[in-house]
Amino acid sequence: MLLGRKKSEMPSPDEALPGREETMPVLGTHTVLGNPTVGPFEGLSTIYFGMGCFWGAERMFWRTPGVYTTAVGYQAGLTPNPSYEEVCSGRTGHNEVVLVAFDEEKVSLEEILAVFWEGHDPTQGMRQGNDVGTQYRSGIYTTSDAQQAAAEHSRDVFQKVVREAGGGDITTEVIPAPRFYYAEDYHQQYLDKVPNGYCGLGGTGLQYPSDG
Repeated sequence: MLLGRKKSEMPSPDEALPGREETMPVLGTHTVLGNPTVGPFEGLSTIYFGMGCFWGAERMFWRTPGVYTTAVGYQAGLTPNPSYEEVCSGRTGHNEVVLVAFDEEKVSLEEILAVFWEGHDPTQGMRQGNDVGTQYRSGIYTTSDAQQAAAEHSRDVFQKVVREAGGGDITTEVIPAPRFYYAEDYHQQYLDKVPNGYCGLGGTGLQYPSDG
């Protein structure tokens, strides 16, 4: 019980693991979309989402028309270049996130945000379903002032939907994107490599308003 509670609290800088200077090696080609997973992504928009286990979250976005590429990694924590095991320890503060690079001429930011809100329960704090810990928190990590404003607006819009359905307060953090660290290569497009693998995500069943 104590360990579970500790993993649901952000570590202090003194408690955080030291990490390393070396970046995680990744192949850099999307196994489904065939496009690069390592930028720069010229002419495209990039945003990052935390919504529970990143395996299932990534699949939601690579299936979204207009998305150029996706990748999974760690963000919004303290430890440089963490490993998956270190993130799972609760001593890095990182969230499991999905990088989404998309073409705004083919899919709007609002449509991308709708996938996020509808794809998980954003009211659960440091957990998502049975997955408990800081790495499973809901988060939107933006790459421009316009994205930040749009994400905050979408949160307010969806909060009304959740409240009308009898739900609680949204706990999603919406902040400018901290440094993104790629996860180990076996995590990339995991549910393409292991189609029957664990997903761990379940939405609220609520729909983001198309005129939000």
